[in-house]
Amino acid sequence: MSTTQPPQGFTPTGTIASPVDRRRVVFATVVGTTVEWYDFFIYATAVGLVFGQLFFAPLGENSAVVAFATVGVSFLFRPLGAFLAGHFGDKYGRKVVLMWTLILMGVSTALIGVLPTYEAIGVWAPIFLVLLRILQGISAGGEWGGAVLMAVEHAPRTRRGAFGASPQIGVPLGLLLASGVMALMAMIAPGDAFLVWGWRVPFLLSVVLILVGYYVRRRVEESPVFTELAARKEKAKTPIVTLFRKHALLVFIAALVFAGNNAVGYMTTGGYIQGYATNPEGPLVLERGPVLWAVAGSAVTWLLSTLAAGFVSDRIGRRTTYIIGWILQLAGVFLLFPLVNTGNIWLLFLGLAILTIGLGFTYGPQAALYSELFPASIRFSGVSISYAIGAILGGAFAPTIATWLVKETGSTMSVTWYLAGMTLIGLVATLLLRDRSGIPLGPDHEAEQNVSPIYGMAKA
Repeated sequence: MSTTQPPQGFTPTGTIASPVDRRRVVFATVVGTTVEWYDFFIYATAVGLVFGQLFFAPLGENSAVVAFATVGVSFLFRPLGAFLAGHFGDKYGRKVVLMWTLILMGVSTALIGVLPTYEAIGVWAPIFLVLLRILQGISAGGEWGGAVLMAVEHAPRTRRGAFGASPQIGVPLGLLLASGVMALMAMIAPGDAFLVWGWRVPFLLSVVLILVGYYVRRRVEESPVFTELAARKEKAKTPIVTLFRKHALLVFIAALVFAGNNAVGYMTTGGYIQGYATNPEGPLVLERGPVLWAVAGSAVTWLLSTLAAGFVSDRIGRRTTYIIGWILQLAGVFLLFPLVNTGNIWLLFLGLAILTIGLGFTYGPQAALYSELFPASIRFSGVSISYAIGAILGGAFAPTIATWLVKETGSTMSVTWYLAGMTLIGLVATLLLRDRSGIPLGPDHEAEQNVSPIYGMAKA
């Protein structure tokens, strides 16, 4: 181990001294991830409302399935974003990666807002749409790991769950913002006007949000753990190779934890419920605006439960919090469609709100859980790649699978069993992991961090 001393102001556990700096980091991660996920979710919301008609209309009755499949395409490129971000984040720092992911996401989203439809340029319209969605996927794959580590590695040891919840609440905040803006545009530009130009405005607003996020993130200091690694000259030369050579099974199990949450969450963030409830040829045929407001309302309950779960995990541990969350999520899965299928907008909201309580408790502690699983020198790669693989296994094609199941069986009960199965997979994966709440995160403790958290496994 190098004898180089860490920078002044840092402790061996990788926390910083100034409460002001900590608050700035929390604010920056919330703002940055909210902007990123607003951009990502505005696409999924538009898929359920307009993209099938405007970009895939020649496919007829299959247009909705194909449109939802484009949501999943972006997930296939999340690992590429995670690999790139993990490599450069472990070598050059968390902050620089976060700046570039924000810019890439914003530019991709704004370009979708000016993209001509199939009627204007034919087959090139869906081609360009998919290419821009791929760029969104690459950005999303790199964003989460950097935001998580900036929050958790700045946190005091006993408050990692609370600090780690700050990038996590960016997801429900992004959904709230995306659904709220879309609902507002549905009021301003009702009917055909929404299809002509109203849907484009939320995409173009991304330009303003990106400028705000960029300004906020520039003012944040680099992660103290990475700064300490750089000072000691202990950065991994090939972090991804090291990760899979020593921790491949851990990556897979961690991915399954997230898959159990992500598959269920993408019933709303992937646009499925919005499309199902408003489909003019479907069983409910609800108005677009009220459904969007119901989804926005459920984003609030998701935000609150996510934040609460982060705090709770600091008291009772990540593993126990997750187990409670899986039980709540399973209950929400079985209540969701019976309430949605009543056709009553308030009961639809109730079903989503109940579901989001479980979602929050299986998402809020994830930042701290993942950060405590991997050694400091390869942590960015570990958390990013686990998250990206989990997104593919979970949410990537969840809306597409749900659409196909209903089409084949004629019942939403098949979707319920699919979501219940994914929830149980997440529970089993959680039970395979030891609780490492409070483990030191700094490079002084790599030997302890390298001890496998998987039950029955020795050192990695």
